[in-house]
Amino acid sequence: MPQRPGSSAGDPLPQQCQIIEIRVAELRQLFDAIDPSPFRQRDLDPRAEEFIVAWASDLRVDKPWALVVHLDRSAGRADEAALLRESIHEYFGQRVASSRRKLRELFRRGRVSLVIALAFLSASIVVGDAVARYLGESRLADVVRESFLIGGWVAMWRPLEVFLYDWWPIHAECRLLQRLSTMPVRIEYDATARADAWRSDWPEVAAADGSQVGRKTGL
Repeated sequence: MPQRPGSSAGDPLPQQCQIIEIRVAELRQLFDAIDPSPFRQRDLDPRAEEFIVAWASDLRVDKPWALVVHLDRSAGRADEAALLRESIHEYFGQRVASSRRKLRELFRRGRVSLVIALAFLSASIVVGDAVARYLGESRLADVVRESFLIGGWVAMWRPLEVFLYDWWPIHAECRLLQRLSTMPVRIEYDATARADAWRSDWPEVAAADGSQVGRKTGL
């Protein structure tokens, strides 16, 4: 059943929270149109996700966040604010899980790369020293030894890059997505819009109502 017209619905906004605001004509514009999943499991539209994440990236981390969706229609189903919150939380929760898997895979590759690089560095030192002893005390022996040593340290570049630089952007993304997956979500309605405009957002409800009308009228 449609909700009684009102100006807003959804979670209460915490005091001094930082608000991410987005405006759409219909709730379904927030979600990927080609995703066949039910509304609650549907992916966000890539443009909507990019907009929300970009806005959140500029917010302070010492204050709570909240999402306010300005909807250019009047209030509809009584549970649509709750469904929207669950959908957004579910989507960003999945993104958090994906980022954590990416971080674990990065560290796994880093550990494997470190083992390979250390083995190669050790072999380079041993081979360089052996070749240098074979060549005797000469400028060529020094060049060969240093060349093998440099090659060994170059092999350390990839694991050092992983453990010094590559992990923290993914960790920061994970923390941002975690906050988005738990933030309050509220809908601000346009109370002057047509009262039954909500049906275009919920076609399955409109279809069910239509079939009931058909049975009652004998159509």
